[in-house]
Amino acid sequence: MRCRGIRGATAVEENTKEAILNATRELLEKMIESNQIEADEVAYAFFTTTPDINAEFPALAARQLGWTQTALLCGHEMNVPGSLQKCVRILILYNTEKTAAEIVHVYTNGAESLRVDISS
Repeated sequence: MRCRGIRGATAVEENTKEAILNATRELLEKMIESNQIEADEVAYAFFTTTPDINAEFPALAARQLGWTQTALLCGHEMNVPGSLQKCVRILILYNTEKTAAEIVHVYTNGAESLRVDISS
C-alpha cells in the first residue's frame, strides 16, 4: 500500500466563517466521494488559505464531517501577485492501492484555473 496525495482547491465568496466552512466542506466531500476515501485511511490533511481568508480554520470543516482522529493542519499560501484570491486548498495524504493516475484531484468555484490539466 502506498501513501498518495490528493489535491483540491476552491474559492470562497467572502471572508466569513460560514463561507469558509461551506466551501471547504463542499470541496472535501467531493474529494472524498471522487476517491472513495475512508477517514481511517488518511495520514493527514493540510489546509491552506490565501492571506485574505482568516475568519475560520478550514480544517474545522473536516472535523464537522467526522474526521476527529485525523491529523489536520492549516496554513497560509504564499501571497503571489496576480494569483487567485480567497482560495482554500487541501492536500490529503492517504493510504491506498490506487495508482497515481487513478487519483482524482478536485478544483471548484473558479479554482479550476489553478490546474486546468487535472481539474475534474
